[in-house]
Amino acid sequence: MTATQLLFLIAIFFITSVISVITGSTSLITVPAMLQLNIEPRTALATNMLALTFMSVGGTLPFVGKKAIDRSRLPIMIFLTLLGSIIGALFILVVPSKSMPLIISILMIAVAAFSITNRNAGIVSRIKSPSPIAEIGGYVATFLLGIYGGFFSGGYITMLTAAYVSLFRMTFVQAVANTKFINIFSSLIATIIFFTQGIVDYKLGIILSITMFIGGIVGSRVALRLSNIWLRRIFLTTVIALALKTLLDFAVLH
Repeated sequence: MTATQLLFLIAIFFITSVISVITGSTSLITVPAMLQLNIEPRTALATNMLALTFMSVGGTLPFVGKKAIDRSRLPIMIFLTLLGSIIGALFILVVPSKSMPLIISILMIAVAAFSITNRNAGIVSRIKSPSPIAEIGGYVATFLLGIYGGFFSGGYITMLTAAYVSLFRMTFVQAVANTKFINIFSSLIATIIFFTQGIVDYKLGIILSITMFIGGIVGSRVALRLSNIWLRRIFLTTVIALALKTLLDFAVLH
């Protein structure tokens, strides 16, 4: 890899990490960028997962002490995320990912539809607690999306944010804080599995990890200064744009 190509990746990873702290969908941009430079697909996914771990740590730090992280649900969410991510990471070693863009697009369009039809979701804290069914649904979503996050991660945080807003009745600020914290465990366990398989590019991974760690801190500080209304607008715009782009890419390839 040339110095110019490396600088290109660093710029892409930094800008994406700053924005995706709010919106999620980091891997929908970073992984294709790596593939453009002819990095082997499994190595790209594994190295990207390492960088995501550091981005999540950086993205979580500014929220510490802000009372945005749901400590009561945290142990169960972490356990389910770890379990799901292990399953997902093992899938990547045996399952082809050609159909993933279509699945991602469908799910993200569903997220956009929910956000449009539920205008107040995530903007203000709701007085009523979620129903038992919604509470269980939030944990089920955590587990199932954990599998997906360990497999590819593209759109993982976007969908998890939507799930926490709708099912756990979090505001967008709370959802951003919790999903960033949860993603530390999702990315870390998947990265450990990829390390054991020898498919992580260590040198590139360290550079991109430092880049995304800094980007995560910057992005979270921006998120804390924005209102829930603006976070919702940015989130929704990004979801629709990425869903359409992914669908278009899938159509071109087929």
